[in-house]
Amino acid sequence: MFHPDRAPLPPQSADGVPSPRSPQKQHTAQQPRAGGTPGKQRDAFFDNAKYLAIVLVAVGHSWEPLKDDSRILEGLYQAVYAFHMPAFIIISGFFSRSFDMRPDRLKRLITGVAVPYILFETAYPLFKRYAGHDPSQEISLLDPWYLTWFLVALFVWRLTTPIWKLVRWPLPLALAIAMLASVTPEIGDDLDLQRVLQFLPFFVLGLTMKAEHFRLVRRRSVRILSVPVFAAAVAVSWWSVPRMNTGWFYHRDAAQELGAPWWTGPVMVLALFGCSLLLTACFFSWVPGRRMWFTALGAGTLYGYLLHGFLIKGGDYAGWFDHPALHRPLGEIAVSVLAAAAVTVLCTAPVRRLFRFAMEPDMDWAFKRDAAEVARGRERQAAPTAREKVDA
Repeated sequence: MFHPDRAPLPPQSADGVPSPRSPQKQHTAQQPRAGGTPGKQRDAFFDNAKYLAIVLVAVGHSWEPLKDDSRILEGLYQAVYAFHMPAFIIISGFFSRSFDMRPDRLKRLITGVAVPYILFETAYPLFKRYAGHDPSQEISLLDPWYLTWFLVALFVWRLTTPIWKLVRWPLPLALAIAMLASVTPEIGDDLDLQRVLQFLPFFVLGLTMKAEHFRLVRRRSVRILSVPVFAAAVAVSWWSVPRMNTGWFYHRDAAQELGAPWWTGPVMVLALFGCSLLLTACFFSWVPGRRMWFTALGAGTLYGYLLHGFLIKGGDYAGWFDHPALHRPLGEIAVSVLAAAAVTVLCTAPVRRLFRFAMEPDMDWAFKRDAAEVARGRERQAAPTAREKVDA
C-alpha cells in the first residue's frame, strides 16, 4: 500500500522548471551518466501532478465554446480555473529554486522558453489567419496570443528568481505587486504583463516551498477533507455564475477593465489567491505519489500545452462546437474525454520527438562557449596525460 508520508523526495538541486529537458528516468536506481556519475532521479509525484494539471488545462479550454449554454459547466469551469494554472505555476517555481545566471542555465532559458515562444507566437496567428479565415490577424511578439502568455511569464519569472531568493519577504512582496497590477489598467496588453504580475505570487510561493510542504498536503486526512472542499467549491462556483465575472480567474485585466471599482482589484487578488491555494492543496492531496501509466507523460507537458491549442482552435474554426449534441450533458462529457485523450497523446514520446525542433532546438551554434566549461574540458583531457606520466 502506498503511504503518502513516505513519498520519495524530489531532486534537491533541480535545474529550473519541470520541462521536456528534465531527466527521463522515473523512480529507478540512480542512472549513470556518460562520465559514470549518478544522474538525477525524477519524482513521480511531480510528473503525475503536471500531467493531471495539463489535462485540466486542455479540458477547460474545450469547455470554453460550450459553457455559455450551461450554468453547471460554467460553474465547473470556474472551479477548475481557480487552481489548475496555480498548481502548474507552483511546481514551476519549486523546480526553479536553483536557477541563477549561470551561462548554461541562461542558454536553456533561451532555447527552452524564448525560442518556443517566438515560434508559437508566430504559428498561432498564422493558424488563425488561414484556418480561421482571418487575413487581418497580425503577428506580434509583444501581444501573446491564446496559450503563449505562459512562456512570457515563465521567462520573466525565472529571470527574476535571484531577486526573490535575495529579498527577506518574497511572497508578501509578490502579492503587493499583484495587487498593484490589479488596479493599473495602464499596464496594457504588451507581453501580457497583467497575467505575469497577477500570477507571480504562485511562482514565488513555489520558490519558497520545500519538499515537506508537499508531503503535508498529501496526508490521508487532507485527502479526505478535500472531497467536501471540492464539492463546496463547485457549489459556490455554480452560485456565483450569474453574480461574478469569469474574467477574474484569467488574471489578465485590471479591476477597472472588468467594470468593477478599483478597490475590488486587491481584494480579489487576495481572495482568489487564498481560494486557489486551498483548491491546489486539495488537488495535490489526490495526486498519486507512485509511478502510474501516465507518469512518463509528465515530462512532456509543455508539448501538450502548446500543441493542444491548435486542436481546440481548429475545431472552433471548423464549427465543430456548434453541433447541438455537444451542448447537452453527454456531448459535454464526450468533448471533455476527447480533450483529455488528445492532450495525453500530445505528451507522448513520438510527438515529442517530432516537435523537438521547436520545443528543444539544438542551438549550440548560436552561443559562445563558456570559458569555465572550456577550462574544465582541458583539465579532463590533461588528466589522463598526467596519470600516464606518473605510471611511467
